[in-house]
Amino acid sequence: MSDEFENVAWLFFDIGSTLLDETLAYQHRFREIAAAAGVSAAYVTEMAMDFYRLNQKGDREAARRLRVTMPEWHSEDEILYDDAAACLAALYPKHHIGVIANQNCGAGERLERFGIGQYIDLLIASAEAGVAKPDPRIFQLALEQADCPPKYAVMIGDRIDNDIIPAKALGMKTVWVKQGYGQYWQIEDEGERPDRVVDSLTELLALF
Repeated sequence: MSDEFENVAWLFFDIGSTLLDETLAYQHRFREIAAAAGVSAAYVTEMAMDFYRLNQKGDREAARRLRVTMPEWHSEDEILYDDAAACLAALYPKHHIGVIANQNCGAGERLERFGIGQYIDLLIASAEAGVAKPDPRIFQLALEQADCPPKYAVMIGDRIDNDIIPAKALGMKTVWVKQGYGQYWQIEDEGERPDRVVDSLTELLALF
């Protein structure tokens, strides 16, 4: 275990592009944006990528630029990252594990279907909580329900804007998992800088 995380009691994970691979769901959305705008999916994908590299939400900005309504999210396209279950299974005996995520109702049932619900001690999803990341209140709610001071908690997520910045501001430790489109974020100031950066969930095991 890394010394900086020695006294950590709770590990909080995001869901999308952290535990679940959203690649196919984003591709589905890009295709629907393209169909509505009368352009190619490749064109929308490249446009979105340009926005992600500018620290903006690429799918939203592409839809706005092309003047089409943002398509619904296809959660049925999400799949569990190959190392997610093994990672949680290894961490669970040593730490409490929670989830703080912007998710629709039923997130807990979805995690159960993916076979990882057994490792989750606390789930705070935006639909049920009535507040969404990056609002600090969703993190405060999780910490209150976990009865855990921020300094003994870690936020693990793919998004600098939604996960790292608000958690760090509250005094939580942070780990950026560079997966999904969040990996293209360019860190511009210290408020965005996580305590650690990993490229996969498996790499978390060396930290905790």
